[in-house]
Amino acid sequence: MSAHVHHHALAMAKYFPNNWQEYAEAPDDCFQQHTFEEIMTWKVAGWELPSSVYCIIREMNLKTGKVKEHTYQRKHAARAKVEQLLSTPDTEFVVADNESIHHLFPGDALLDDSDDDDE
Repeated sequence: MSAHVHHHALAMAKYFPNNWQEYAEAPDDCFQQHTFEEIMTWKVAGWELPSSVYCIIREMNLKTGKVKEHTYQRKHAARAKVEQLLSTPDTEFVVADNESIHHLFPGDALLDDSDDDDE
C-alpha cells in the first residue's frame, strides 16, 4: 500500500469518542463491586475457543519482547510447533486449549501423550 493511499485511509477513519471522563468522575456507588474470585473466574478461567480451534499458542521473544500468536486446528500441527518452541532459545510461550492454559519455557519437558486421539 502506498503512503498516499494509507494516509487517505487514515483520514477517512470514523472517530468514535469515548466517555472516560464520565466514568472517572462517577461516584463509586454507580459500580457493582466484585470479589477477586469473581474476576479470576470470569476473566482468567472463563476463556472459550471456537469449535474450529484446537489451541492457540502465543510466543514471546525474551530478547526483543516481540509476540507472535499462532492458531491451530489440528493437534499434530500444534504439537510440532510446541516441540519447535521448546528448542528455541530466549522464547517463552503459552498454550491455551478449551481445557487448560500452560506457560512453557525452552528446556521444559514435553510429556508423551501418544495414546490421545488426534482430532
